[in-house]
Formats: sequence, structure tokens, C-alpha cells
Amino acid sequence: MSSSQLLNSLPSVLDSQWSQANEALILEPFTYITSNAGKEIRTLLLEAFNSWLAVPSDQLKVIEHVIQMLHNASLMIDDIEDDSQLRRGQPVTHKIYGIPQTINTANYVYFSAYKELSKLRHLGVNGEEASVVGVRELDLIVTDELLNLHRGQGLEIFWRDSLRCPTEEDYISMVNSKTGGLFRMAIKLMMALATKNLHTDFVPLVNIFGVYFQIRDDYMNLQSTEYSDNKGFAEDLTEGKFSFPIVHGIRAEEDNRLLMSVLQKRPTTPTLKHHAIDHLRTKTKSFDYTLAVMSSLERQIRQEIARLGGNPQLEKILDALHVAHDFGGCADEGFAA
Repeated sequence: MSSSQLLNSLPSVLDSQWSQANEALILEPFTYITSNAGKEIRTLLLEAFNSWLAVPSDQLKVIEHVIQMLHNASLMIDDIEDDSQLRRGQPVTHKIYGIPQTINTANYVYFSAYKELSKLRHLGVNGEEASVVGVRELDLIVTDELLNLHRGQGLEIFWRDSLRCPTEEDYISMVNSKTGGLFRMAIKLMMALATKNLHTDFVPLVNIFGVYFQIRDDYMNLQSTEYSDNKGFAEDLTEGKFSFPIVHGIRAEEDNRLLMSVLQKRPTTPTLKHHAIDHLRTKTKSFDYTLAVMSSLERQIRQEIARLGGNPQLEKILDALHVAHDFGGCADEGFAA
């Protein structure tokens, strides 16, 4: 093509619309991770909470889509930050599409989620001024909780990379930001569009649930055979992550640097991992302690559900998540993270 031909065709090129073929191309990493969906606990939670809030179905679908987009995009970034190998039993996205394309796609999905969120503005709802969360706050809800998510993730990365073990209190605060963020975002959006229980604040229940869910996830990462299949055996040790049982184990014997040394090595073979897990099980009793904490949190959640009037769907989710003491050294999981 000559320069004159290029200049003549420039107006039509500049006026051309973004094609669906290009859209599919840059979304391919996102399509890959969503093609192998997890057990969709967030969708089940939204449906359970909707028995209280009665959000109209068209609005609920938008909320579910926004949360699904943000959740999967955050997993793509999380897997890069942790140098993970597996997600839901398959190679992580960036190992197939590369880090630059995966980051770009995840960021694109973040912004696309805001565009999807704008659909809620046109649906309208009555009585917004009387509700705990107003419809005008939708963008702020998402922004605040995305900030919380990145704050929590940033702290976890800092602790890992500087080999600084947090206290249990610091850990719970971090988890409330990181894991609780998407849970709170979903329920706050639903509260803003609710047609029932407009004066009821469900956030305290969601906060407890988020902490419970993450501690359970930490436990299962080190104990569950299904987690080994989906994410690799004791992957938290390979990532050098200060998960809840590990924090307890380190704090229980602060003069013993065994666990800190294992985390520093980022082990990839089973031998060292088995040794650390056996130490947590038999020396510091960290798995027993973690199960006791989970049981206490589960009781608090059930008490809060009862206080709010009962919710059979939510109780059924808790039944599936319940982890009992096991005597074989491993546990089965009800839901994947």
C-alpha cells in the first residue's frame, strides 16, 4: 500500500468500530479461566441472601455477572503474584498466555465490570433513600471493596516477600479486606437494590463468613486431597504464604525456626512439605487449633443467621463447608475457592 492509499483510507480506519473478533482475541485468557468454573459458591451465596433481600431477577443477574468477572480477573492476577502452577486442576492462565497478555486481559475485565455495573442505573428501584445502602453508591461500593481487596493482597505479599509472620489478629484483618471484599461487594450491591429488609445490615454476617471461608481454604490447602489435585500439594508452602495454620504454628513456637525456614525455601517437592505439615499436626497442633477456630466461627455465623430470621439455603451452604476432625491426615472439600 502506498502512502497516498494509506492516507485516503485513514478516515475509514479511524472511524471503524471495535470488532467482536478483536474482543474475543483479547478476552481469550479470561474465557480460558471461566471455561473451567469452580463450584460457584459466590453465586450460591447470592441466591441464599436473596431469600432475605428479594432483588429483582434482572438486577441480580447483573450483580452475579459483575462479581464473576471481578473474581476471575482477580484470580488471574493472584496466580501471577503467587507464581502458581494450577488453578481448578488446569495450568494457570499466565502459563499458557503469558504474563503481559494475562495482566492486560484482567485489567480489561476490571473496567468491563464497571460498564456492566452501569446497567443497574437504568433499572431503578423504589425506596432507595430508606435502604441501608443507596443506589447512588453502586460505583463507590465496587471501588471501596476493590481497594480493600488490593490492600489485603498487598499485605499478604509483603509478609511473604519480607518473611514477616503476622499475628493472628493481623491475619484476620488482612483476610477481612482480601477475601471479604468480594463477598461484601456482592451483598452491598444487593442491599442497595433490595425490595425486602431494607433496614437490615447484613455486612457483619458477611464479614464473619469471609474470615471463616479463608481460614477453611488455608486448612484445606494443607490437608485436602482434592485441593492437591486442583492446586497442587500444599501449594501455600511453595508460595511461602503465611496461612492461618502456619501463622499459629510459628507463633506457638517462636524459638523454633523450622516453619520459617521451610517458607523461605519455597519447597516444590513433597518431602519438605510433608515434614512441615507433620510438624503443624503433631508438634504445634495447629490443625486442631484451626479446626477449633473454624467451629467457633461457624457457630457465630449460625447464630447470626438465626438472629436475622433464619435462612435454610445459607445453612445448607454451611453444612457443605463444614469440616470435621479427620483421622487420616486429609480432608475432603465441599467447595473450592
